[in-house]
Amino acid sequence: MRKKLFLGITIVFLLTVLSGCTEINQPITAESKGFWNEYVVYPLSMVITYFADLLGSYGFAIIIVTILIRLLILPLMIKQLRNTKAMQALQPEMQKLKEKYSSKDAKTQQKLQQETMQLFQTHGVNPLAGCFPILIQMPILIGIFHAITRTEEIANNSFLWFDLGSRDPYFLLPIIAGVTTFIQQKMMMAGNTTQNPQAAMLLWIMPIMIVIFAINFPAALSLYWVVGNLFMIVQTYFIKSPDLKPGQSKVEGAKK
Repeated sequence: MRKKLFLGITIVFLLTVLSGCTEINQPITAESKGFWNEYVVYPLSMVITYFADLLGSYGFAIIIVTILIRLLILPLMIKQLRNTKAMQALQPEMQKLKEKYSSKDAKTQQKLQQETMQLFQTHGVNPLAGCFPILIQMPILIGIFHAITRTEEIANNSFLWFDLGSRDPYFLLPIIAGVTTFIQQKMMMAGNTTQNPQAAMLLWIMPIMIVIFAINFPAALSLYWVVGNLFMIVQTYFIKSPDLKPGQSKVEGAKK
């Protein structure tokens, strides 16, 4: 079930990315055609331009718009984060069930699935709740990526020590983007990496990938990543783990 769900999310993600990849090098203007351009990328580009005119800086405009986007999807992110923490809190119990039903025969595996679902129901945890917010917010985040990289005015402006349309000459932003990505993921995966080797591997792979991407993309995009990561770090710090609903599963009750 998990593998199929993960595959489905991956396919949706790739389709979302590929939907705009063919136009990534084309400037976004009022004449740009297509649903993606007209209703997602161009409006976001106009919002960035509005704040740039208001503040006199495209760098500050990117910061403000990034924070506004994060605030817009904050309810979804809170729901996803709470569900992730709840799932992590149940990892020891889930591991006990796996050890109890270690046999690979069909009946045993079916019993494992039943008791796992019973465990989720007992504590009021929905294993699928963290997936749907990702699907909803992904087009928004990819849209802001396109708006930043395809708005020509951004490339012609500078901010702090770097040109927004060029790579950071000192590679400070890519490094900061990688470090903040690591910190943010470390906070989200707290207590889960020791039990999940894949999560531990992802903890290191993602920051490295972000650094590589940031080195090769304009500094404006690195600025967006850094601001987004800092927002997520603060958000993750203040969102407490949900109190799991106490209760005794029907299986345990039947045994007694």
